[in-house]
Amino acid sequence: MTDYSADTDESLALRSTTDHDAFGALVGRYEQKLYRYVRRITDASHEECEDILQEIFLKTYRYLHNFDDSLSFSSWIYRIAHNETISHFRKRSVRPQTIREEDGTLYLQNIEADMDIAAEIDTKALQQQIQKILDTLGPKYKDVLLLRYLEEKNYQEISDILKIPVKTVGTRINRAKKQLHQSITEQGLFITP
Repeated sequence: MTDYSADTDESLALRSTTDHDAFGALVGRYEQKLYRYVRRITDASHEECEDILQEIFLKTYRYLHNFDDSLSFSSWIYRIAHNETISHFRKRSVRPQTIREEDGTLYLQNIEADMDIAAEIDTKALQQQIQKILDTLGPKYKDVLLLRYLEEKNYQEISDILKIPVKTVGTRINRAKKQLHQSITEQGLFITP
């Protein structure tokens, strides 16, 4: 088997149309990342996440010939993952509402650092309240926060994944953070000095 460790994702994607092992290398690089992403935006069981992941890789392979090399492969496959996950839940007529508890702490820590509120809050109690508040955010705000703070994507990558302008990404993140901050303040979750 060929060693693909030095290859970029984009070069592997181009080679994958004729080299099945190259596609296997891409699957190896993205399997755990995409599994975590699907788990973070859904309330799906392990088995259901595995099914969604399988569909993601099937669609990725099926549409490799359409890969737009002006995008990063990462943005392209996350776009497929996002669409496939949402499509799966539309079929069930349920919009995913939950961010997994094991991810909640990381999510909260990243938002706290960006909002500079870490020193002012009791993280454990806030985590439960934040989950309730996040569940009230609309999907367009929740999606950008998830991609920014859990998946650690930059604005351009989020733009590519959600197919919205970069400025819209920034606007949505700012509005979502303001909504979070306002809800947190209204619920008295800040500890005032």
